[in-house]
Amino acid sequence: MKKEDAILFSGGIKGAEAEFGANAERLGIEEVNFTFEGHSIVRTRGLRVLNHEELKNGDVSLEYVSRLMNRTYTTSPTIRKVLQSIWYQINKGQEIYVVGEILPDRTVKGGTGWGAEFAKLCNKPLFVFDQKRNGWFAWNGTDWAPCKDPVITHIHITGTGTRFLEDNGKQAIAGLFERSFR
Repeated sequence: MKKEDAILFSGGIKGAEAEFGANAERLGIEEVNFTFEGHSIVRTRGLRVLNHEELKNGDVSLEYVSRLMNRTYTTSPTIRKVLQSIWYQINKGQEIYVVGEILPDRTVKGGTGWGAEFAKLCNKPLFVFDQKRNGWFAWNGTDWAPCKDPVITHIHITGTGTRFLEDNGKQAIAGLFERSFR
């Protein structure tokens, strides 16, 4: 795969998304960051501000997401827009990479978890770098399996994750790009 053909889809917020974007830019990979008016982001390269009609395309029942994720999401308009913009990231990517923490119930911690669950529902290749366990895991359809050094195999990739990126998460993202786009 040529890096000139690849596109990274993300959200541009601080932490894992900013690091995915910085690595894409460093290697000359196109980047699209989905956001909405008033959302605080740090990456502006490839910025795609979604309007109210576009956000509706990614609308999902907060009750459904809360049940699926075994947690409660507030009904604030901002949370709804965040989940709607995550829909675009996952929908556009053919392969999904997340940095965060896998919880005992097999969901991923935080808002990032919705992206991972949506990727599962869409049967997309899904990889999570768990910062606490210091390793990559791949979703096999029923559970997370350890996955040593994944390599990007699709030209449309999604990179998302925690705002609280640790050094091992930064190294995992850099390693993923280095292995995939030598």
